[in-house]
Amino acid sequence: MPPKLTRFVSPGKGNGLRATVRIGRGELVYSAEPLACCVSNKLARDVCHHCFSRRENLLRCSQCKMARYCNITCQKQAWCGHKRECKCLQSLRPRVPTDSVRLAARLIFALLSPSKSSSEELYTLEEHESHLSSMSENKLLGLSQLASMLELYVPDLAQEGASALPPSCREPFSLIAKVTCNCFTISDGELQEIGVGLYPSLSLLNHDCGPNCVMVFVGTKLQLRAVRDINPEEELTISYIETLSPTEERRRQLEDQYHFTCRCQHCDSQDKDKLMLSGHKSTWYPLKEALPRLEGLKAESDWRALLEGCSHLLTTVGCDVSDENLYKLRITDMAADACIHLGHWEEAVGYGEKTLPVYSQYFPDPHPVHGVQLVRVGKLQHYLERIEDALDTFKQAHRIMKLTHGDDHPMTADLLMKMEECRTEIVQFNSR
Repeated sequence: MPPKLTRFVSPGKGNGLRATVRIGRGELVYSAEPLACCVSNKLARDVCHHCFSRRENLLRCSQCKMARYCNITCQKQAWCGHKRECKCLQSLRPRVPTDSVRLAARLIFALLSPSKSSSEELYTLEEHESHLSSMSENKLLGLSQLASMLELYVPDLAQEGASALPPSCREPFSLIAKVTCNCFTISDGELQEIGVGLYPSLSLLNHDCGPNCVMVFVGTKLQLRAVRDINPEEELTISYIETLSPTEERRRQLEDQYHFTCRCQHCDSQDKDKLMLSGHKSTWYPLKEALPRLEGLKAESDWRALLEGCSHLLTTVGCDVSDENLYKLRITDMAADACIHLGHWEEAVGYGEKTLPVYSQYFPDPHPVHGVQLVRVGKLQHYLERIEDALDTFKQAHRIMKLTHGDDHPMTADLLMKMEECRTEIVQFNSR
C-alpha cells in the first residue's frame, strides 16, 4: 500500500504534510510510536510509566522511587529505556526535573540507542525548528534555566556517546528549545493529559483552528485520523491548542508557544467570537475573572470549594448569561467535574446535560471533544437508571467516536459494551 501522506513545503508555513491519495472521513491516516515520551510529573503516581495506563496501587521502582508500573511485566519491558533515567533521577533526588527536561533526557537516551523505526522518520530531529530567534528575553531565560537543569540531570552528556547525537542535540539549550516547540501532549481516551512525547514525522503537521485531522492515543501510540474527506495534494492539519477560546486568545497562545500568527479561516473571520462572548460584557466578565481561582481549586482537587464557587456564580451572575457563553460553559463544566468527584450524581448530570447543546455548536461533528462529553453524560444517565436517555446519548457518541477514535480504539469498544448493556436492561424492564 502506498503511503497516504508525504512531506512538502507549505506556502507561508515552511514544512508540512499533504495527502498523496484521497482520504475518507474517519480513515486512519498514520500511526506512530514516540521517539521519546514520559508521564507528566503531576500524574507520576497514577499512570504506568511504560504503558501509560491509569491504575491504582502501581509498583514503584525501588531505585529512583519515582517510576511506577502496572506489574512486573511492564517494569521489565520498561527497563531498557529506564535504566539510564533511573540513575539520573537518583542523582538528583529529592528534586524532580520538569516534564520537558525529562523528555529531553529520554530523547538523548533514545538517540544513543537508535531503532530501525527512528531511521524511517520523514523529519529528523536535526531539522526540527528551535525558534530561538523568535523568542522573547523572558522565554529565553526560562529555557536557559531548563537547559541548566538538563546539564545537572544528565551530567555526562558532553562525554557519553555525544558523537552519536545530531550536532544541535549536543547543546542542551537548543535541545530544550526543540523539545518544547515540537512535543505533543499525550492524552488518555477521555482526552485528559497524561504525558508528553516527541513524534518526529508528525511534527511536520501544521496548525489550523478548524483542522481536517485529529489525534487520539492508544497508550503512547499516536493515531492521526481524518475528520473530513481530504483530496490528493491537500494539506493535512491539526489543532495545536484547545480551540475553545476567542480568536485573540488563540492567536496569543500560538504566538507565545509556537511563534507564528494564525491566519486560518476561523481566525481571519473570527466566526465563533460573537457566540463565545455572547451577552453584555458587564454580565459575563465576572465569570471570566473568577476562572483562574476556580481552576486553582480544581488543580488542588478542592472539589467542595470548587462546587461552592461554581454554583454560586452560576446562580447569581450566570443566570443573566446565555449557556453559549464560553466562560459560563467552562464554569458549568467544572461544576460537573466537582459533582462527579463528590458523588453528587443528580447535580452532575444536570450540569452535564446543559453543556451538550453548546458543545455541538463549538465542536462540529465529528469531534473527539464532543464525543467524549457525550460519553461522560451518558455514563451519569446510566448510573441514575435513565436507561433510554443513556442509550440515546451513547448512540450520539458512537456516531462521532467511530470516526474520531476508530472501531478498534478501547474507548469505542467500551462504548459499544455500554450500549449493549442499555439495550439488555431495556428488554429486561419491558419483559417484566
